[in-house]
Amino acid sequence: MRPLSTRTAGFTDSVIRRMTRISNKYGAINLSQGFPDFDPPKEITDRLAEIAPRGPHQYAITWGAQNFREALAKKQSHFTGLDIDPDKNIVVTCGSTEAMMASMMTVVNPGDKVAIFSPFYENYTADTILSGAEPIYIPLVPPTFSFDANLIEEAFKQGAKALVLCNPSNPCGKVFSREELQTIADIIIRYDGYVITDEVYEHIVYAPHKHVYISTLPGMWERTISCSSLSKTYSITGWRLGYVIAPERIIERVKKVHDFLTVGAAAPLMEAATVGLCFPDSYYEGLQAHYTHMKHLFCDGLRQFGLEFTDPEGAYYVMLDVSKYGVKDDLHFCEWLAEHVGVGAVPGSCFFKEDVHHLIRFHFAKRDETLQAALDRLSSLDNKARTYQCTEVNRV
Repeated sequence: MRPLSTRTAGFTDSVIRRMTRISNKYGAINLSQGFPDFDPPKEITDRLAEIAPRGPHQYAITWGAQNFREALAKKQSHFTGLDIDPDKNIVVTCGSTEAMMASMMTVVNPGDKVAIFSPFYENYTADTILSGAEPIYIPLVPPTFSFDANLIEEAFKQGAKALVLCNPSNPCGKVFSREELQTIADIIIRYDGYVITDEVYEHIVYAPHKHVYISTLPGMWERTISCSSLSKTYSITGWRLGYVIAPERIIERVKKVHDFLTVGAAAPLMEAATVGLCFPDSYYEGLQAHYTHMKHLFCDGLRQFGLEFTDPEGAYYVMLDVSKYGVKDDLHFCEWLAEHVGVGAVPGSCFFKEDVHHLIRFHFAKRDETLQAALDRLSSLDNKARTYQCTEVNRV
């Protein structure tokens, strides 16, 4: 038979979502795939209950319901200081996953190159390859996950057309400073490039760090395609509501791609979520306080066990160093961890272009009782890992 697409042979299935299936198989506490186990704000679910009997149940406008876009434009204008037009600057998508894919297909042509920081959220490589482009990886160096600006410049000298920027970063929790973003912006402008941002954790940042939108820097509005979603901010990951914000000339292209990818986001869910987009600043302050509490609970527990990990500046992930257990195959270790310790994690190697196998990723967007139960199980890790080390020796 004739071979299938070579593009789809260039990457695997999602290791993150695979680890959810493995966690479920062993009854492990799932700290792998990053979804909360607490409910959305009551105002949003109450609104959903109100509209369930009467709708809207049919297609909304392809690029998003008018009231949703107006509320989103008002919210993002407030937080960015930009004048965002709901009709000219926004496309509502089926989650930020579609937002990133539509943005990538809008910007690049087959044969183009795209710069991606490593570690990276695994979708970025797939988006690039499926768009016919070639990724160029730029390392963020642990433990501070700093970058060498010369390597960004070198990527654009090699022909990169765009850079993907996840800020705050999944998986490492880095929050890019204004100075770092200005360095990136200077290079983008110098080489006439674009930035595609993933800012789904924009409201989950830990003091003293601050989220800065690169689109607000001088000369960057016209070069930035900002992608985000409501998933993490309102604890509605299953609703799949995302969006792209960009200048009109770019948005007109995104609209066309989006129209043939998914037609449109779910009309009743947009109607219900519009309530959340109108929340006052106090909601986001409370959200930050809640995540700060969860971070302290989980990270303090890890410290108590003498485990080494990255302390996130934003988002809700920690990268745990498992090198002391002699880990050579981090996927195998995560499978063992789910089965024998009862906690699900993601192997760090799926986030790195570099040969990294000593890190695994946990997330802590869980209720206190869930995190405490996970910590109770992880308290036995050192003892149980002796068995794992023997297994590894025998495997080698």
